[in-house]
Amino acid sequence: MRTATLRPYLNAVRATLQAALCLENFSSQVVERHNKPEVEVRSSKELLLQPVIISRNDKEKVLIEGSINSVRVSIAVKQADEIEKILCHKFMRFMMMRAENFFILRRKPVEVRGLKY
Repeated sequence: MRTATLRPYLNAVRATLQAALCLENFSSQVVERHNKPEVEVRSSKELLLQPVIISRNDKEKVLIEGSINSVRVSIAVKQADEIEKILCHKFMRFMMMRAENFFILRRKPVEVRGLKY
């Protein structure tokens, strides 16, 4: 039963990420010789894609914000009991401690429409 709802959710996330990750090098239209992630600076509306929220339920959802040269993925993980909260916290610390090894990784959650990811 659990797999029946999980598989379509993961397939939707995978397909959306594959589409959003078609990125290209794009210099800033405002400042010469600057190449900043448009999803962060939001300097040109025409370069931003429509944000997509894929939700399995109110506790599990993925927000994918894309632009021509960058993608921001925010993940809300179900934390029903204390063990899941501890595991989520440990995983977040693990990822934040290795943020320098990734091309870009935000260390702070993004607040979107009253939702915290």
